[in-house]
Amino acid sequence: MASLTGKKVAVLVEQDYQDLEVWYPALRLREEGAGVEFIGSGSAPSYRGKFGYPVEVSRSVHEARPEEFDALVIPGGWAPDFMRREPRMIEFVREFNRLGRPIASICHGGWMLASADALRGRRATSFSAIRDDMVNAGCDWVDEEVVVDGNLITSRKPDDLPAFCRELIRVLRREG
Repeated sequence: MASLTGKKVAVLVEQDYQDLEVWYPALRLREEGAGVEFIGSGSAPSYRGKFGYPVEVSRSVHEARPEEFDALVIPGGWAPDFMRREPRMIEFVREFNRLGRPIASICHGGWMLASADALRGRRATSFSAIRDDMVNAGCDWVDEEVVVDGNLITSRKPDDLPAFCRELIRVLRREG
């Protein structure tokens, strides 16, 4: 039996997502037995990544509730800049954080954590270009491949995906 059978993970998507940062975690989580659901802002039924790979959403963030999921993945690329323009996307992340459920953010995904006020007093990382945004949102930013601080799991870039997924899976296993 796969180790994450029965777990359900939401992956936020929007236009111009970083292809690897959506698909690598989604496939690793599925390989471990977790259910993965792609959640969009509601502006389209599908989105294309920066490199053109499509993803179809199962529903919009307006129809989904954080309580339905065991964890959240926020990929990078340019998608987080579009995500944070939709107030319900920010509220979705904020509610996940309030519930203390795992939030795994990579690369520019940190913009969503900043917009949701989920970084204050936390230790985290992100793509180096948004370091100032992360620091100004109140986090202790570090340059490490993966940082786990409570329910937050953060990484810098696609090269960090093995460590990012390893820690997300470890946290989900621990959650029982």
